[in-house]
Amino acid sequence: MGTESYTYLGRNFSQLSINDASSSSAFSDCNSDRSGEFATASSQTRRFLITCATENSDDLIRQLVADLHSASLDDQKQAAMEIRLLAKNKPENRVKIAKAGAIKPLISLISSPDLQLQEYGVTAILNLSLCDENKEAIASAGAIKPLVRALSTGTATAKENAACALLRLSQVEENKAAIGRSGAIPPLVSLLASGGFRAKKDASTALYSLCTVKENKLRAVKAGIMKVLVELMADFESNMVDKSAYVVSVLVTVPEARAALVEEGGVPVLVEIVEVGTQRQKEIAVVILLQVCEDSLACRSRVAREGAIPPLVALSQSGTNRAKQKAEKLIELLRQPRSSNGGGGGLASEVAV
Repeated sequence: MGTESYTYLGRNFSQLSINDASSSSAFSDCNSDRSGEFATASSQTRRFLITCATENSDDLIRQLVADLHSASLDDQKQAAMEIRLLAKNKPENRVKIAKAGAIKPLISLISSPDLQLQEYGVTAILNLSLCDENKEAIASAGAIKPLVRALSTGTATAKENAACALLRLSQVEENKAAIGRSGAIPPLVSLLASGGFRAKKDASTALYSLCTVKENKLRAVKAGIMKVLVELMADFESNMVDKSAYVVSVLVTVPEARAALVEEGGVPVLVEIVEVGTQRQKEIAVVILLQVCEDSLACRSRVAREGAIPPLVALSQSGTNRAKQKAEKLIELLRQPRSSNGGGGGLASEVAV
């Protein structure tokens, strides 16, 4: 959409594009500005632009919240769209909108059979969830289950933004298990497998956060996540090697995930990353391999057979300090395949996105 010229209180808006990508770094991470905005220039468009020029948006917010309850589908769409934009462009509005009572009606919109209205509801909730103060209120109001349904039934943008919203809610520790129990893990794995790049990125980040909880690790393994992650790690053109490896590093603290990683052919992929990956990728890969090998003589033999020792030696000499340390420890294990080692510490969990 292009720009239009409006004048209000002596301020000219000819340079203001409604699709302006400028936003907070947290918002940019979720890219929720990809949702549709204003289809045509209208009095509502002018009203929104005027509000952006003024410091007091309280009256407009109250009216928009009232419009969310309208019997008119178009009024609901316009209200949800403008609330979404107000929350996007002015972070201080996020608390105002929540306190004005917008959360519950927006959550209701997420269950709408109208996919566009559902998308606006999802994205508005996402933008409100960018404020830490709103996270608990959003979860308490019952947003988790509708967001999980949107992962399966929504538009492509709604699915991506639902993944982002669940990620934000999972930043409250007690929400992680609740999100997993609401069925979020399988559709997130599906989004990771079949979505576009942005969908894969959003799904992997949400899964990384959710899978710090053991029960969600097991759900992810059961949902077939390891096959997807191994394929993404093996594809250096996917731009998903790092994020996929981060998720693997969280998962392999449980034996079920380690077994799945080996079964899905993860060992040769990780050895290749140690050999030809970036410095960060090499570090993540060696941490994962060390976790897999510590409790398994069979895995040590498998890793050695894949030719891991030469690139590990090179990494121990030229990698980051942490990579050198892990590489040296793994080399020691591989050169003593008959020795037992009871250490099973969560080394993979040390990796942080």
